[in-house]
Amino acid sequence: MALNGIQIFKMTPKKNCKDCGCPTCMAFSMKVAQGAMDISACPHMSQDALDSLSEATAPPMKTIKVGAGENEFTLGGETVLFRHEKTFVSKTRYAVSVCTCMDDAEIDAKLAAVPAVNYERIGETMQVEMVYVNCKAGDEGKFVDLVTKAAALNRTMILGVKDPETAAAALAVCKDTKPVLNGADASNYEAMSKVATDAGVVLGVCGEDINELYDTVSALEKLGNKNLIIDVGTKSVKDAFSTTVEVRRAAIKDEDRTFGYPTLVNVAALADGDVDLQSALASMFTMKYGSIVVMSQITYAEALPIYGLRQNVFTDPQKPMRVEPGIYPLNGATEDSICLTTVDFALTYFVVSGELVRSGVPCNLLISDAGGLSVLTAWAAGKLSSTSVAEFIKEQIEPKIKCRKLIIPGKVAVLKGDIEAKLPGWEIIVAPREAVELVKFLKDMTA
Repeated sequence: MALNGIQIFKMTPKKNCKDCGCPTCMAFSMKVAQGAMDISACPHMSQDALDSLSEATAPPMKTIKVGAGENEFTLGGETVLFRHEKTFVSKTRYAVSVCTCMDDAEIDAKLAAVPAVNYERIGETMQVEMVYVNCKAGDEGKFVDLVTKAAALNRTMILGVKDPETAAAALAVCKDTKPVLNGADASNYEAMSKVATDAGVVLGVCGEDINELYDTVSALEKLGNKNLIIDVGTKSVKDAFSTTVEVRRAAIKDEDRTFGYPTLVNVAALADGDVDLQSALASMFTMKYGSIVVMSQITYAEALPIYGLRQNVFTDPQKPMRVEPGIYPLNGATEDSICLTTVDFALTYFVVSGELVRSGVPCNLLISDAGGLSVLTAWAAGKLSSTSVAEFIKEQIEPKIKCRKLIIPGKVAVLKGDIEAKLPGWEIIVAPREAVELVKFLKDMTA
């Protein structure tokens, strides 16, 4: 049987290959070709065949792991240019930068602000995952101390340094955390590759232009180092964007594995102190195609839109985002506050909850399991019905909430009578059809 041009084993159609778990080796091969099984599950293949086939069937962009323990992150592994083609695999990670050129007060303030961004959105923890520690030329003596200070945050680090000796000294104090060593270029790649390989860490590569970058990556691969990240540079926004897109297109569309590595984009340097431009660039490179985006700062206000965008971009488009069913008290609501119910589709939740918060009226938003569908879609599919609402209220709400007023979505007003019949003692109220009308509706009701 041949797969991707590689002869893996002889086909034995009548043999029941129990080790493979398939009636025939042909069936197993087809499952491997479809991505349903891993080729390593077959015990009949030689190690050479396994190595060759693994290389041939690997994603065009290499999967790279950085960090260690709870701070280990997967980068790369992408197979498509556009999210609607399939899905993106490894989400963009965000880093805050500190530099030896800063004074102690500024460094301490930046590092202290990193843990402040830490919240949960739709079951995902949003936080600053990395710290970029930059060594300005001439400040090599300060670099190790700064790395030691940054390491106390317990975040994955990126070491921005071009001097091999300084890099080795810094890695001596933090290599167990598996940082990224970013600083290889055409002038120092051999020495930097040795430092990174000896420490077992990922090496960041940059170049004066895309041609030099390509040549340097090729040279590193010839040295046997394929544990790389491509730094797209900070010459200009135009050049950085062009390089990021060309790297992804070359790897996926042109199948050129020399550029099949994750990318690092330093928007802090590209924005040059302009906080608004930095946020805009971070959003752009989240979509096109930064694996790591370095920012000068990430406040809670900046994190909300950027992390929300990332969650949307890196969610499987065929699996809608859902919020956890339950009771969501808003505006200081208590067990006596009025109740509203809607579905668990994340977009519906955020639109409705935003308007409820804007109203200022204390209320309990009750989220039931509707399969992650919108109101009308859930109703049409039978996921939102008088029975499902009544059962949810009886089982999960009545033991916890004293109020017996329930507002249902206006688009399913047809359910009002049935819900009243199944929930004796409850007053069922129909809300407006559009969420934006909830503010006036609630204020008028409680006036």
